[in-house]
Amino acid sequence: MSHNQRKFFVLDTNVILHDSSCVYQFKDNDIIIPISVIEELDQFKRGSGILNYHAREFLRAIDSMSGNQLFNGGVPIGKEKGRLAIHLQQPFHEEVARNFDAKKADHQILNTAYRLKEENPGKEVTLVTKDVNLRMKAKALGLKSEDYTTDHIRDIRELYSGYRTEDNIPPSIIDRLHQTPFEIAVEDLPLSVPLRSNEFAILRSDRKSVLITMDPVRDRIRKVDKATAYGINPRNAEQSFAIDALLNDDIPLVTITGKAGTGKTLLALAAALERRENYRQIFIARPNVPLSNRDLGYLPGDVKSKLDPYMQPLYDNLTVIQNQFSCHDKKKQRVKELIEDEKIVVSPLPYIRGRSLVKIYFIIDEAQNLTPHEVKTILTRAGENTKIVFTGDIFQIDHPYLDTQSNGLSYLVEKMEGQDKHAHIDLVRGERSALSELAIQLL
Repeated sequence: MSHNQRKFFVLDTNVILHDSSCVYQFKDNDIIIPISVIEELDQFKRGSGILNYHAREFLRAIDSMSGNQLFNGGVPIGKEKGRLAIHLQQPFHEEVARNFDAKKADHQILNTAYRLKEENPGKEVTLVTKDVNLRMKAKALGLKSEDYTTDHIRDIRELYSGYRTEDNIPPSIIDRLHQTPFEIAVEDLPLSVPLRSNEFAILRSDRKSVLITMDPVRDRIRKVDKATAYGINPRNAEQSFAIDALLNDDIPLVTITGKAGTGKTLLALAAALERRENYRQIFIARPNVPLSNRDLGYLPGDVKSKLDPYMQPLYDNLTVIQNQFSCHDKKKQRVKELIEDEKIVVSPLPYIRGRSLVKIYFIIDEAQNLTPHEVKTILTRAGENTKIVFTGDIFQIDHPYLDTQSNGLSYLVEKMEGQDKHAHIDLVRGERSALSELAIQLL
């Protein structure tokens, strides 16, 4: 591409905090970082959170580049890439100054992009930000602006559900699956689209049906039984599939999506308790996305009382499991003992991140509030004999810069589809109560 055809991309701070390697994703186009972005990143350098990591990584990367040149035309990013330049703050263009407060960092970024466009009339200038408000402000000034979509999934409507229904199956095949050894060869099941690894299916003939999965370890189609996990019984086919995957030690990664009330967290906790003998500890965590975008520090009290609102739903699910049993049942007492002995650890995700993940049954709840990079960080730290379960509702996102297509849970489901080590279930039917289901549908 000729130098004149190259485009300018001006990056907002939130893009870098989302993905510190973002500068390598713009082909051979030029990237401009406003100096106000560097100042904002400086405030994020210290700390153990994922945002702090991205800030440090990015600042380290540009520090290793030729310092003076960054401010004088920029430096090459790499082979077949464009140039990276830092632009110092300039006086506000009258068009920007007329509409926006010059003290705000967002408006300084806007000014940099606007001036760049005015000074380079033949080149396309795009402001890249995950902030929808800033995108609207840019467009109001006639500036092109877009979200950072490198790690977006293709189409949420086409996201893998993990199972399917197959009609008109010969009754003889369903009969075979209901008899010892409760499995058949893959080639004996005539499907127009073969099942992926660990994909589940409901097979139906006129009068008979059976639940099955494709077992990649044994390369067989096997029957899925309606198993019970620590007193919790599946109430529909999808929950049966979920319990099967959650209890299967050959599947170290399970993702479960579904709206509120479909039983995602309850099933994961029950399965973890059922399999607890095979693991050193059960970790249950959730990302602590601030309530109404208010930081944890806003809440009164010590760390424990600050975190209780985040953790309470997990304790509620443990109570539901305990209440399956009578007061004198050992299983009821066992849950209490496991919590007291720290064999079950309920904690916000940042508090668990630094711990050793060897022989752990690790449940991450509300995983739709994680970025793709956070999901990758968790998975790459998984040690031997660890099972990781991500649960969440991809349509109920509290993170200000994530949506159905860019969150870590959707990203993980799409990227892992059909892998031998992964199983996914999308729970559709709510099982809380008729009233709860009605509210979800109508309100």
